[in-house]
Amino acid sequence: MKIEIFSDFTCPFCYIGKRELERAIDLAGYTGQVEIEYKAFQIAPDTPQKNAPLLYEGMMGKFDSTLEEVKEMTRNIAERAVEVGLHYNFEEMKTAHTEKAHRLAKWVRQFDKESVYTEALMSGYFLEGEDVNDSKYLLTVIEALDLDVNLANEIIASNAFSEDLDKDRYDAQQLGVQSVPFFVFENRYGIKGAEPNEVFVRTLHQAAEIAGIQPDLKMAGDGVASCATGECKI
Repeated sequence: MKIEIFSDFTCPFCYIGKRELERAIDLAGYTGQVEIEYKAFQIAPDTPQKNAPLLYEGMMGKFDSTLEEVKEMTRNIAERAVEVGLHYNFEEMKTAHTEKAHRLAKWVRQFDKESVYTEALMSGYFLEGEDVNDSKYLLTVIEALDLDVNLANEIIASNAFSEDLDKDRYDAQQLGVQSVPFFVFENRYGIKGAEPNEVFVRTLHQAAEIAGIQPDLKMAGDGVASCATGECKI
């Protein structure tokens, strides 16, 4: 089953939606039967690439609001994140331009490490206050993935994979994607936003029918109260 995910590394609902999808895949019994492709969608392409402000500072300027007002804006998001086991650290978050991170993701994909790369960046950004526009941090992630740091540095310093980002933008326009996360299942079903888990489970089953796959049998209980040939367990 193929699932395409339009997302950005600094989108709080994208990380929540990612968690909901992962849990749904496990609950629905499709672990190991799903191919996920991440599609770049920059939610704030005008973010400064140098000296970017902290998230709260950026929000105060953008919305002409007080610190308390912007904290209230993020409170509900933080509570939603906790529901899927994520504890967002808005106090330490920085606004970040994500173009370099997305171009590097396209390179990482050829090594089948796009998923772990995405998880590392989202975890670093939302939970640890890392700057996903910082080349040094990006290279640290690449090193942890056991990939060529020197080659990655060359990609960061160039415009490599920019055409891939352009293609993702075109695909988003063709599908009418205007906000993220946006999930496309088998090029047939779509989910907009970090919907409740049951929405993902239902859509997975619908897409599985098109893909011609069946969920794995998930066992429950310990099997103590059962009978086999010539013996009943009590």
